[in-house]
Amino acid sequence: MDPDGKLTMTAILIKVCAAALRAFPQFNSSLDLARKEMILKDYIHVGVAVDTPGGLLVPVIRDADRKGIETLATELNELAAKTRERRMSPADLEGGTFTISNLGGIGGTAFSPIVYAPQVAILGVSRAGMEPVWDGEQFQPRLVMPLSLTYDHRVIDGADGARFLRWICQAIEKPINLVMKG
Repeated sequence: MDPDGKLTMTAILIKVCAAALRAFPQFNSSLDLARKEMILKDYIHVGVAVDTPGGLLVPVIRDADRKGIETLATELNELAAKTRERRMSPADLEGGTFTISNLGGIGGTAFSPIVYAPQVAILGVSRAGMEPVWDGEQFQPRLVMPLSLTYDHRVIDGADGARFLRWICQAIEKPINLVMKG
């Protein structure tokens, strides 16, 4: 939790993405080009892009699928602070299997993140805002958070990318499903 005791969207997304990576293991892989093989990871280490005075760095939350949201939030806040203050170790920046880049906090409304090799996918998160959404009869105000997914087409095709992102959206919309599917 952040210093005010609130959960951050990034912490929630780490949990959601960790569950999605279990459901779609090809997104939790890497390519070994020398051996010409794909390596499926049996662990889930989620990198989170952190804005620092020296540019973006990506510290890693290890075993994200085995932690609760409160633990993830605490760990993320501590790791992000260490990263901004340049107190992180090289080990804090290594071993990620998937990355989340959240520009919503600084006002980003849409972007295409670049895959952080040797990973094969990255989730981009933009600023949420109220938008009119057609419900079949009329427009209703809804909070909308734009997401973008970039992936390596040598491992993931467009249909799988769409299914993965839809799975994440459904988990955010109805988080009870995370508990029920586990």
